Amino acid sequence: METPNSFNEQFEFSGKAKTRSLVAIAIGVLVIALGFFTGYAERTFANLLLMGYYFTCVCIVGVVFCAIQYAAQAGWSASLLRIPQTFIKVLPYAAVLLLLIVAAGIYFTHPIITEETSKHVTGPYLYKEWALKGITTPGSDVYDAKIAGKSGYLNIPFFFIRLLGYLGGYSIFGLLLVKYSNNEDELGGMFNYKKSFTIACAFLAVFGFTVPLFAFDTIMSLDAHWFSTMFGWYNFAAMWVSGLSVMTLLMIYLKKQGYFTWITTDHLHNMGQFMFGFSIFWTYLWFAQYLLMYYANIPEEAAYFYKRWEPEFQPWFWFNIVINFLAPFLVLMARDSKRAVGVLQAACVILILGHWLDYFMMVMPGTVGPQSYWYTEIGWIEVGTFIGFAGLFSFLFFNALSKVKSLVPKNHPFLQESLHHHI
Repeated sequence: METPNSFNEQFEFSGKAKTRSLVAIAIGVLVIALGFFTGYAERTFANLLLMGYYFTCVCIVGVVFCAIQYAAQAGWSASLLRIPQTFIKVLPYAAVLLLLIVAAGIYFTHPIITEETSKHVTGPYLYKEWALKGITTPGSDVYDAKIAGKSGYLNIPFFFIRLLGYLGGYSIFGLLLVKYSNNEDELGGMFNYKKSFTIACAFLAVFGFTVPLFAFDTIMSLDAHWFSTMFGWYNFAAMWVSGLSVMTLLMIYLKKQGYFTWITTDHLHNMGQFMFGFSIFWTYLWFAQYLLMYYANIPEEAAYFYKRWEPEFQPWFWFNIVINFLAPFLVLMARDSKRAVGVLQAACVILILGHWLDYFMMVMPGTVGPQSYWYTEIGWIEVGTFIGFAGLFSFLFFNALSKVKSLVPKNHPFLQESLHHHI
């Protein structure tokens, strides 16, 4: 059992960790600037949306993880809660950045060729299938009857109201959980824990209804002619697995740096079980969505997958299922694998990169399409933008963690159960 002094130890964010984060941010900013100034503005916007969405989803998982633990009155995770709580503190920054990317992608315009009329018009970089000026106006050169039928939902003011509602609501719920946890540290007792339980249950109810809509609006509306009722839950599975992978990787890193010394292989085993189980869940949703549309072969449904079967994308389409299902299935299936730090760390990296590819396949065909440069569809803009956002997340996360007074919720009612967790 740890001594109280070790609980009061604070994380120090300095030295190599801080330098690496800042260098990664600088690389990202440089690559994004080069993307805009070398004629790849559309692709750069697409990558900004991809990483802004990924960044935000990972932070949202912090709220979901904490809420599930409180609602389930779980004991095993009590000593780990500072890590997902720090994700929550980063969420408002991620939300604002995503909103700025979406707004810039809609309001900055460039010459495009419409698919319906093959005419050159000026349109937005993102969401051009429904945000294009005149697309819902009868008699317009770019009028689209199908999009006009959806205009009551897919219009710019209502779109931003919804995004603000989702992201603002998730942030408020999350920050309330952090507030009550901090109050619990100072006051003890059960009052703040009961408040956290109530907030967690309310959040999970709201989240269950709104997370599919968040995915529909932010990602599915890039291909506005197509729709899938499974898409929202498919995105939730990707969000949850990638967020758990980032969380687990940070647990391992912090433990190696001498912090969170009370984390044991039993705690990591639980995280590995979550990653393994929800990778299977993601696969089920991927397969169900794909198989039904492939079998029915209805043109308006098959068009989504047809885009992703272009020669430039097809290898990545199949590799997506390999890296996000087969790799974690084989790596994490054995009990010993989930208890071996090196193996679990490798699995986290595989899944983080794998779900980046998953988001890539959701975003790129509906924004830039098959426009190759260098030797592959995944080039320097993709790599550089990923590095930049990884550096930004690292900087914000470690900076927020360094301001936490105690790395463990020392008055959590299940703390001793977590410290003695064994499976």
